[in-house]
Amino acid sequence: MKKKVTRHSLILIFLALLLFTLFFVLPRLFGSVSYKQGEQMVQEKQEKKQNSGAVVVFPPLDKVAYDTKMLELANNPSPPEPTTKIVKDPKTGEKTTVVVPAKPAPAYPWPVKAVYPNAGAILPFNRIIAYYGNLYSKKMGVLGEYPEGEMLAKLNREVKKWEAADPKTPVVPALHYIAVVAQGSPGKDGQYRARMPDSEIDKVLAIADKIPARPAGGNGIVFLDIQVGFSTIEVELPRLEKYLKLPNVHLGMDAEFSMKTGIRPGKIVGTFDAADINFAANYLAKIVKENNLPPKVLVVHRYTQKMITNYKAIKPLPEVQIVMHMDGWGGKAKKIGTYRNFIYPEPVQFTGFKLFYKNDVLTPGTTLMTPEDLLKLSPRPIYIQYQ
Repeated sequence: MKKKVTRHSLILIFLALLLFTLFFVLPRLFGSVSYKQGEQMVQEKQEKKQNSGAVVVFPPLDKVAYDTKMLELANNPSPPEPTTKIVKDPKTGEKTTVVVPAKPAPAYPWPVKAVYPNAGAILPFNRIIAYYGNLYSKKMGVLGEYPEGEMLAKLNREVKKWEAADPKTPVVPALHYIAVVAQGSPGKDGQYRARMPDSEIDKVLAIADKIPARPAGGNGIVFLDIQVGFSTIEVELPRLEKYLKLPNVHLGMDAEFSMKTGIRPGKIVGTFDAADINFAANYLAKIVKENNLPPKVLVVHRYTQKMITNYKAIKPLPEVQIVMHMDGWGGKAKKIGTYRNFIYPEPVQFTGFKLFYKNDVLTPGTTLMTPEDLLKLSPRPIYIQYQ
């Protein structure tokens, strides 16, 4: 009986040694996948995290170059030149040519006197060319209308047009994604807006990474746009903070769908006050400071007078560059009129201009405005969005 127990124990010990060899020794000798996934992949993730947290040092802002570029963007009329006239002496009849001094140039509202941005700012040394939309819809813009490859090819063609039209201003391609979408139905919480899942935002970030790097540096940037509906920017913005901590992610806020009066989206045009915009700017500034990021760009949509109230109280910050974006559609004359009536006379910092591939050419005989058309505007828009 004692002999049988000893033999059984030896068998168990042999099996244990065999299992140990199979699962722990042989994988390390032959580079097993399970080992890589167990230890090496953890190490790779840690290294990637450490690298992503590296602080990028930007050269200090050249304020003289900044002021020069801002004056160029203002595109004000050339100052009047002195003229001459012939004056005849009433006594002698002698004629003399005299110089008539030019009248003083009027005080133009552009360029805006605002705080200088921190180092690493995108504007005004670069122009942003953005494709707008939502991946769930083919009707909300080109970003969701076309397959990924076709959409990126179209965006690249627009980028090249702008590079040719204004060679002195490098182009930064962008995807402007509607991350919070206003809707006609109240939804479960009665807020008339739908929040896009993180998986969709992740898709847009992945697509932006496929945009070829430009001379301005880096791949495509991303704007996350908020249409609050019955909600508020104070409620919706913090939900996107983890994305806004990324250096290539910026913000858009659409006043058209900020329904402060209780009338559902689509029935009337909504509104944002300076307090809403300042909240967003200060929230972004806090993210920039805490994460050692370059300045963020905040795009505010506008195409009527009442869409933005108390514009004089809007405060650009060293960490946040504010673009007042002309979002109206129609023919060339109508769009220029909207820009002159609602963007030009209420300066904040920078301007944007939206082009609609379809709605701008609904009237027979009309054509889409070209980069050359937009460069004639005063001020010249530095953010261009295609829908």
